[in-house]
Amino acid sequence: MDEKTTALDAYEISTDPARLDRARIHHWLSTDAYWALGRSRDKQDRAIDGSLNFGAYEAASGELVAYARAVTDHATFAWLCDVYVDRSVRGIGLGTALVEAVRDHFAPLGIKRIVLATEDAHGVYEKAGFRTLDVPAHWMALRFA
Repeated sequence: MDEKTTALDAYEISTDPARLDRARIHHWLSTDAYWALGRSRDKQDRAIDGSLNFGAYEAASGELVAYARAVTDHATFAWLCDVYVDRSVRGIGLGTALVEAVRDHFAPLGIKRIVLATEDAHGVYEKAGFRTLDVPAHWMALRFA
């Protein structure tokens, strides 16, 4: 690897929904993501269908190795969620690259804010410019379960 080549050059990020490996995404999230443990395949498929999806793929094989989705109106707001990087490729910056790709996708659209929730990955998101809420008390949630 020369000075201009990085480990991330072996990956590509795409929003093409036809490339998604839905079974792999469901397996990752329903068995290894604290926020989605036990999520049904039907619910995951509906979430994918209603979102803008980002996949990170090994360039050589086309294998999906990371995933994120955004719930958005493509004009004013986006919620970033279900960010997952396969354990085999963690630690090389792929999660940060994926989040930056999401950020960069929305930047020219005039989106006012992208929000997310995380218990343990603040550092990944901070690298892409995310910050904690200035006034958390301004935000509210309606919970059904």
